[in-house]
Formats: sequence, structure tokens, C-alpha cells
Amino acid sequence: MYRHGVTPPPAPSGNVLIAGPVAWNLLIRVDELPRPEPHTVFAGWHHETLGGTSAGKALNLARLGLGVTLATLLADDDAGRRIAAALREPGIDLLAFPSANGSERHVNLMDRHGARLSVYLTLPRPALSVAVPATVLAAADAVVADLADHSRPVLRAARAAGRPIWCDLHDYDGESEFHREFAEAADYLFVSDERLPDPESFLRARVAAGAGLAVCTHGARGATALARGGDPVHVEATRVDEVVDTNGAGDAFFAGFLAAHLRGAPLLECLRQASRAGALAVRTRDLAPADLAPESIQA
Repeated sequence: MYRHGVTPPPAPSGNVLIAGPVAWNLLIRVDELPRPEPHTVFAGWHHETLGGTSAGKALNLARLGLGVTLATLLADDDAGRRIAAALREPGIDLLAFPSANGSERHVNLMDRHGARLSVYLTLPRPALSVAVPATVLAAADAVVADLADHSRPVLRAARAAGRPIWCDLHDYDGESEFHREFAEAADYLFVSDERLPDPESFLRARVAAGAGLAVCTHGARGATALARGGDPVHVEATRVDEVVDTNGAGDAFFAGFLAAHLRGAPLLECLRQASRAGALAVRTRDLAPADLAPESIQA
């Protein structure tokens, strides 16, 4: 790991363990997000599909040629069966722990500017303890712990086993107690600048605290990365002529970076491939673009 001031050689292969949420979502496109008053809104389009940040990362990483084990919560219900079917893809090994109250479900309202309002219909609770087999942990070149209480046991086990930990903090404000354990455990940390008052200072603080790498995404303004012992590195966003749906763009960016890193690419190239993966994602309504492949994001 990058922790404790020791920089390791590039990771040798591409086996990734992901712990976190998957969901079955109803997506609704509107011109503007609803105002907080009674009124009628007409949808431009709507459809049901796979959702959840861990599902998005798993699909993108698998299409980029990595082996993925996805540990998550599922119930034996219609949503759970749909989720499992959507995740039956070469390269993904689904490790499903039972949910006590149903599979996760959301209604997502999205406007033409890319803003989103998520309504949680079901937030699953584990019926049993979430414990990933030690052999799975040992085989992982990277452990991705996404923001969910049921991924915390995997995060702690990965830390105890000395596996490299990757965390996506999404729109963390730098203070939220829910995010804190993930932020402090991450060897490789990703965050959006949406709620950070001073993104570069945050990156520097996390690297000084022990992270080997911290990355901040700026939406259409690109992304910035800071590695221990280096200066900030910035890339512009990849040009997109038409944005269809921003759901999953951050997960595609994360997956593009992680795949490039595990193949030994330098930091700037990791950012470039991440940017290309994110650009492909916003051109489709799916969590992972059908045409995503290693050659589609490499220079």
C-alpha cells in the first residue's frame, strides 16, 4: 500500500473486490427538478434499470477486462432477481449477502443539466454479518469499499489484511461523520468538488494523513490528482457532444483510472483514461457503455 510513506511498485494484475450498494432504479428525466410546491411535471422519458455505485464500478471494470468480485446485499424479491440478472456478465463474481428488508430501490429524477434527486424506496439491512472469505481478500489487487454501512466490515478486513483500499467519497464535504472511516482508511481516495470549499487543500490534507493518492473530479472542468511526493496533476474533461444521462459517470471515471493503474500506467495517463471512460458513460442511459473496452479509452 501507499500507507506509512512506502510507495509500492505498480499492481501486477487486475483482480478487484468491490463492497457496496447495488439497486434497482426507476429513472425519470424532467426539464427541471421539481420546485418545493404542489405542481405537475411531465417526464421526457423514464425507464427501470440497474443502479448503485458498486454495480456501476463492477460493470465498467469487467468491461475493461478486470476480474471483479462484488459483495453486496440482495433479497429474494423481484428487484433482487433483476439486479442479479443485470450483473450476470463475464468477469463479475456476485457475492450476495441476504437483506432483511428487501433489495435496494431508488427513484431518480434527473434534469437536462445533469442534476439528480434520488428518492430511496428501500435501504437494505443485512440479515447476517457481511464477511468476505479471506481467500477473496488475499487475491484482490485492489479493494473498493463504497459508501454503505454493510461495506464497513469489508473495509476493516481489507485494512487488517494489508490490501490496497480504494474509496469513492462522492460529494463529501470534508466533515460528514458517515464518510470519515472511508476517508481515513483509503490508500486511493476519490471525491467530487461539489461540496468541498477548497478541493486542493483537501487533497493535500488526505495525502499528508496517509493516502498515497487523492483525486478530485470537477465535472465538465476535468479532474485533479495528487500523489504523495508529487505536485497536483490536472486533466481537462473529454469533450462530449451530447449528454444523455450522467448516472454512472463518476463510477466509469473511477473504473477507468483503476484499470489503467493496475496495468501500470503513469498518473497522467490514468487520469486521461478515466476521463475518456466518464465521457463514454454520459452518452448512454446504462451504468456502463456497451462499447467500453480497454482500447476504447487508451490513447
